[in-house]
Amino acid sequence: MAPEPERLSSLSNPLATVEQLSNSSSNLDGVSPSLESSIRFAGLQLTQAAGILLRMPQEVIAQAMVLFTRFYTGSEGGSFRINGAKDVSAASLYIAAKLSADPRTTRSVCNVYAYMMSEPTRKAFPNSPTHDPKSYYLSEGNYHVARALLLQTETIVLRTLAFDTKVVVPHHLALTYLQTLGVFPAVPSPKSRTIASRTLGYLNLALFSSQLLYTTHQPIALAVAAIYLAAREVGVKLPSNEWWEVFDVEREDLGFLVVALRSCEAWVRAERERWRGRSCPLTVDEVALELENEISDA
Repeated sequence: MAPEPERLSSLSNPLATVEQLSNSSSNLDGVSPSLESSIRFAGLQLTQAAGILLRMPQEVIAQAMVLFTRFYTGSEGGSFRINGAKDVSAASLYIAAKLSADPRTTRSVCNVYAYMMSEPTRKAFPNSPTHDPKSYYLSEGNYHVARALLLQTETIVLRTLAFDTKVVVPHHLALTYLQTLGVFPAVPSPKSRTIASRTLGYLNLALFSSQLLYTTHQPIALAVAAIYLAAREVGVKLPSNEWWEVFDVEREDLGFLVVALRSCEAWVRAERERWRGRSCPLTVDEVALELENEISDA
């Protein structure tokens, strides 16, 4: 990752370089860019769902999702052929929770992922599965195996990221900017609540972007772009001048992010349609099997 800018370093993240974005370990190991994007998306969905089941704050879940994305970025990052998305997802959540004020135990994380990876849950996802405790029961022996794998993967993730686990998410920034722009007062109206909700929705959607927006743009720019789009949708009038420059965001960056955010929803729908009726590979063995099927179908 490229170093953070000295200016406003407390509100900035390390960003991926052009070389890291153009090459990945997964591609070098024979995973096509299309399949890589699908596995990343499925892994991020898994992280989001597991974080909700663990009752973690959305800010912490978002931080875990950014750590997950960073891990697989670049030729020196992780590979889906070697580091399963399920394992890295669990480790990312565990790390993010550990760094927060409300950590989670290894048993809680292992139990949730045993449930999420059970066959009934995966077949029904994102809907609620048929309740079958036997399908996700984690025996004491299996728990210790899962715990050892979780801690081992945690070490791999930290080493790959050079122990740089700092993640600034733009959610709180966006709400502060809405107040600064005078559209989210102390006693909000229904319309101001709607624009705040839409803004946060865009920021959450950007976490799943195939363009890796959280690794290419700083939180300030993401917050401004989400506000711009939400205001246009809701019909809230913002200052007529180039107000985004007050937050040190260039017009070109804003334009790129607006287009990227608008395209996210369509891309998510396309991914869900692509894997309708089957599960996207989330383990090393499943990825190997998917690659074999791609070769046989070619």
